Amino acid sequence: MLVISDVSLVLSTLMCSLVAGLLFSYAIVVMPGLKELDDKSFIKAFQVTDRIIQDNHPLFLLVWLGSAVSIIIFSVSSFGKLDGIDFFLMLLALATYILGVQMPTIIIHLPLNNKLQKVDVDNSSEEELKAVRIEFEPRWNKSNEIRTFMACSASLILIVLSLKL
Repeated sequence: MLVISDVSLVLSTLMCSLVAGLLFSYAIVVMPGLKELDDKSFIKAFQVTDRIIQDNHPLFLLVWLGSAVSIIIFSVSSFGKLDGIDFFLMLLALATYILGVQMPTIIIHLPLNNKLQKVDVDNSSEEELKAVRIEFEPRWNKSNEIRTFMACSASLILIVLSLKL
């Protein structure tokens, strides 16, 4: 019989892996592609893409929030049932995902994205756009590389747990 910890492990593995794939895609395809654009086009393209997410795209919202909720449910429902290395892996997956993916998104990415959304590209000078991009792009990319690594790590830990349990 399936119990809540089993179902939440499967769901958190799936959803955390989907988030890892999204972040990985941004790291290796989206941002390198946008890097080739001039400042105005870069900012405009990022604004348009980010607006889809910020406007609460239902599938994005389901996966993003579902990943956090399901890994928390898995951890809580597994507490006291797992021991030894399995307990350690469960805590490691939770900490890696919440502290390494969700927290940087809230603390770094959302403020950067929101600030970029406020830029009026059509009424800004080239110098202003260049300054905005210089302030945004390196920090966003570096943090996303870390988020991507952490999301992939959490997914791998969850896969290992799935195979062990």
